[in-house]
Amino acid sequence: MYRTPRLFLFAAPLAAVPGRAVAAGMPQLNFHDPLLIGQVVWGAVIFGGFYLALSRFALPRVERVLTNRRTRIQNDLDVARKAKAEADRASAELLSARHEAAEQARAHVERIQSEARANAEAHAAETAKRLEAEIASAETRITQSREQALSSLSEIATSTTQDLVSRLIGTQDEQTVASAVKRVSA
Repeated sequence: MYRTPRLFLFAAPLAAVPGRAVAAGMPQLNFHDPLLIGQVVWGAVIFGGFYLALSRFALPRVERVLTNRRTRIQNDLDVARKAKAEADRASAELLSARHEAAEQARAHVERIQSEARANAEAHAAETAKRLEAEIASAETRITQSREQALSSLSEIATSTTQDLVSRLIGTQDEQTVASAVKRVSA
């Protein structure tokens, strides 16, 4: 709606230009002049010659250049697509290998932990058995030492009492001292 009136505003003065131009003295727009017709014919011949030269020689070269460029770009894109596909495949293989390595490492760590746990338990059991044997041996030695001490207690008490009696009284009656010690210890 906006463009239609503007077009008419510009078209109307342009339509009036040839009449005004001739009236104003523009001979190239005087179509009744035979020189103008010759110029138009020669212009058409030159244009036709340029068209033929361009369409036969220059434009096929330009077309070949554009075709070669298009082909090279397409080939480069194909190579890039193939490289991208290979890179994606290699990336997937890398991720798969990485996942498998992680699983193997996890399994290896679990196996080492279970072995270490089993070794620790075996060592703990062995140490517990050895300590129990040492404790039993120590208890046996303590019992023997206690019994030996208790058995020699009457002898020690008798000899100590005899020494004390001999120092205090100056006489030694071993039978009396031994019977007194037995009476007290019983």
